[in-house]
Amino acid sequence: MPFRNLLKYPGEASDNSSWEAKASAKRAATLAKIPAGWRLDEQDLDRAANERDLTRSFINQHLLPEEIAIVEQGSVSLVEGIREGRLSAVQVTRAFCKTAAVAHQINNCLHEIFFDQALQRAQELDNHLASHGTVLGPLHGLPISLKDQFHVKGNATSMGYIGWIDTYEGNPDPNLVFNVNSQVVTELLALGAVLYCKTSLPQTLMLGETVNNIIGRTLNPVNQNLSCGGSSGGEGALSALHGSSVGLGTDIGGSVRIPAAFCGIFSLKPTHNRLSYRDVANAIPGQTTYASSVGVLGNTIEAIHLVLSSLISTKPWLRDPNVAPLPWRQGIVDETLSRAGKTSRSASAGEKRPLKLGILWTDGVVTPHPPVARGLHLVVEAVERAGHKVVTWTPPSQTTAKRVHISFLTADGGHDIHRQLDLSGEPLIPQLRDPFCLRDPMSLLEYQALTIEGRDYEAAYSDYWNETSNAEDAYTEAINLLDYSTVVIPVTKADKNQDLADENYVPLDELDVKNWRAYDPEIYDGAPVGVQIVARKYEEEKAWAIGKIVYDCLRELEV
Repeated sequence: MPFRNLLKYPGEASDNSSWEAKASAKRAATLAKIPAGWRLDEQDLDRAANERDLTRSFINQHLLPEEIAIVEQGSVSLVEGIREGRLSAVQVTRAFCKTAAVAHQINNCLHEIFFDQALQRAQELDNHLASHGTVLGPLHGLPISLKDQFHVKGNATSMGYIGWIDTYEGNPDPNLVFNVNSQVVTELLALGAVLYCKTSLPQTLMLGETVNNIIGRTLNPVNQNLSCGGSSGGEGALSALHGSSVGLGTDIGGSVRIPAAFCGIFSLKPTHNRLSYRDVANAIPGQTTYASSVGVLGNTIEAIHLVLSSLISTKPWLRDPNVAPLPWRQGIVDETLSRAGKTSRSASAGEKRPLKLGILWTDGVVTPHPPVARGLHLVVEAVERAGHKVVTWTPPSQTTAKRVHISFLTADGGHDIHRQLDLSGEPLIPQLRDPFCLRDPMSLLEYQALTIEGRDYEAAYSDYWNETSNAEDAYTEAINLLDYSTVVIPVTKADKNQDLADENYVPLDELDVKNWRAYDPEIYDGAPVGVQIVARKYEEEKAWAIGKIVYDCLRELEV
């Protein structure tokens, strides 16, 4: 459905029913926060609705050359430019605010807009640098976008629930509404960041695409035939449109990794308690056996390092007892990078032992589509050419991990989700009506049995890893059950001339039949292909460094 039919401008008639009226009013209020000079006309919206790829040249026609020069820089370059006086925080913030405003109008990717607050903050940072000659912190002046789970004082958090509009997670207490910062938000501000918008997500968070009853659907801006992924889909889409150079999302089943892979950007999902989840809104918050992680998405691999290491430098465990007291270990990064050569710029194996990587060609349930299979072969070719070793990875069945993980997410019988829906009377979106229909909660004995099964799977996976001596949602959900550290990097794009479907392929089962039939080379043409690189628990530094090495290997393959 085209964007203009979902987001009504102020003054347009609202829908009749209560929840629809609230959603319509929220859409209008969000659009009203976009400055008049940044509004697109009906002709622009029509063109956007019929364009396959909204990135680069399409969105850039709505920006000034100096704005394009800013938003196409990486996060590290931006903070360096501000620190050295070549850019001001106001210049950078205004460029990203405008780009985000255009991105939202053509791609429907924002839930909250607070550009005025951001520009005021940027001016304060510029004044601080002028007065003191020093930056406030390593993120001084860097605009950072947030998935709409993070509370920012002065702004709403709906998390895709209509009943949460203008409340604090459904609670109307004026002492809480618009008066809470998530701990990680306070840490970003202390580091000098500028916060300016919150991005779209699916109703309930429990979906690998992005659609809710407030703003409708967010499509993939690289290829509007396809999904942007979920649940941090708005972050992925905004980053692909260069409306953000780096942002925060969350991940309990692939939610920072799927959008990154779908939208052609980078992400890192850490072990769940490496960053603070304190005062972050969540679905089914009582389910902590397999907890959600705060993760980072960005346009460059360096942006991930900058934000993650900066946040950990604040010692978040001092304010959130659930965070592991584990400093950022740059020595692990440096040691890992040294295995790719004498300098981090080289991807070839150095004097020390080369990397040994395992490749999971298939989980045995859903066979990767041809572009993804080609992407995996490209990774193998690139790292082997650089002198590293690759082995086939055949771990314990990930079907078990997926079943156990989903069982925990549905263990309460959908009661938490329906409690939030009942605040407004909105229905579940169609994709969620079956898995989250209201039913009796799981019994305690069954819950405990699943806990044991999950524990045993983690042990079996660890044993396999040790024995091997190696460094569809099931591909991501297994990692959440294991709570491993994971990085996503872009590899290539689907090519209708190369990635032809094998007509003689024999599907593994009914799910594989459905997946295989969904592939159409013409429809998928140009879609990004990414891979996830997995390390053990609390190995974020190693995962990031290996991600950089593999990405550098891929770039050298292109030369």
